[in-house]
Amino acid sequence: MSDFTIRTAHKKDSSQILKFITELAIFEKAENEVEASVEDIERTLFGDPATSHSILCEKDGQPVGFAVYFYNYSTWQGKNGLYLEDLYITPDHRGAGAGTAVLKYLAQHAINNNCGRFEWSVLDWNQPAIDFYESLGAVAKSEWLGYRLSGDALTHFANSQR
Repeated sequence: MSDFTIRTAHKKDSSQILKFITELAIFEKAENEVEASVEDIERTLFGDPATSHSILCEKDGQPVGFAVYFYNYSTWQGKNGLYLEDLYITPDHRGAGAGTAVLKYLAQHAINNNCGRFEWSVLDWNQPAIDFYESLGAVAKSEWLGYRLSGDALTHFANSQR
């Protein structure tokens, strides 16, 4: 039995969520890329209509991690999928079952909501996470490459005559 409790995050948790986001960015060597503010978190995760959702992982009533997820759609399955955007567990609680508890919670949430799949991405250098995910039975998607438009490139393309 897990010593961790998973609960739906609430607007009052926005500051804690931003703290975890910043800690995750530091771990991923991208701290300078965090632009979000507490107000952004409040608006996008808890405003109307919020299309992304968050959960907190707690031990003895204290937050030790979080996840942010949203629903995507599979045209081939004709079903929604659940996409895990971020999962972060504080270093002193890693290896104790917190990450497993969060993933099991989200997997059950996906099943309860008739999702056809549960997906996420991992940095290619994060071998401990890769090993962990594979130990759960997750399989890397080797034939798909992720692409992104953001910042100036997104604005330029959206406003181009192309």
